[in-house]
Amino acid sequence: MNGKINRQLWFWSGGIIALGLFLYLLGNILLPFVVGMAVAYFLDPVVDALEERGISRSLAVLGILVLFFAVVVFGLLLLLPLLQDQFLAFLERLPHYVTFLRDLVAPYLEIMRDSFKDVDVERFGSAASGYATSLTSWAGEAISKLWSGGLALLNLLSLIFIMPVAAFYLLRDWDVIVAHINGWLPRDHADTIRTQFGLIDETLSGFVRGVFLVCLVLAGFYGFFLSLIGLEFGLMVGLFSGLISFVPYVGAAIGFVVGTSMALMQFSEMLPVILVAATFLTGQTAESYLLTPNLVGDRIGLHPAWIIFALLAFASLFGFVGILLAVPLAAVIGVLSRFAIDRYLESSYYRGAGDGGGGQA
Repeated sequence: MNGKINRQLWFWSGGIIALGLFLYLLGNILLPFVVGMAVAYFLDPVVDALEERGISRSLAVLGILVLFFAVVVFGLLLLLPLLQDQFLAFLERLPHYVTFLRDLVAPYLEIMRDSFKDVDVERFGSAASGYATSLTSWAGEAISKLWSGGLALLNLLSLIFIMPVAAFYLLRDWDVIVAHINGWLPRDHADTIRTQFGLIDETLSGFVRGVFLVCLVLAGFYGFFLSLIGLEFGLMVGLFSGLISFVPYVGAAIGFVVGTSMALMQFSEMLPVILVAATFLTGQTAESYLLTPNLVGDRIGLHPAWIIFALLAFASLFGFVGILLAVPLAAVIGVLSRFAIDRYLESSYYRGAGDGGGGQA
């Protein structure tokens, strides 16, 4: 029995290593297929519901995809010109913002200089400058890697032309693919694997579908009210803050800091600043007590710190494709880790050699 288990362990370990090597070597061309798979996974319940009403699956897939991509293209055509103008204007105003912040913190730096007379302030400043330079260099390298890994012209064209085709065939044959994979499972462990895949699907469905809707709602809420208040670049700040809200509190926190800072620089009165701050506080409150409980529930099971680590790790390994795969792979690793820990706690490795009730791996 132990020999059989060891062979299976080596087999699956080799498969995981081969998959990682495949993603690493071919990550530059996988973007349209990864996005197509995400679209298919997201829309499969809708197609299943239409199929249950007697509509052929191919027709349902075609109709849903046409509607989905029409909404996406319309949204991009509506928002991209506005965001482009705001982004270019923001770059022009960036030196002004830097000067304002420098003048704002200058008195506090003088107080610190007077408080730490015995400290080598020049050396401290040089060290801080060195760290800032290193951070800037790292950020530039990361952006360059993301660009070369997923946003080069060839990949962008493949995303436009190949991704819809991949999404159509994946969505049309989704149930067939799942049935084939189910038939390939090792018979001795098929029930256990199905249970774990069920937990992974529950986690992903809660995150991909529920959190995606939460982010869209928050992005629209922040962008609309910040623009209504009259905050410069409010649409850009609001959309960005909402779309990164899949990490709890991070989107609202970044938006609060950036939005209120820009409001302080723009407005001479405090009321607009208070309204900007209230927008993010209201959005975070609605997300915590209304949106997440109703759209997501308690199905995620992914700690925010684990999500951030997964995003950074997979982006470093696989570029932009890694960012798209980070959350699904984090969900898979999270579920399998909990399963491994449960098995460990039931085994003789944890209970001790004298316990005869050790579980099998």
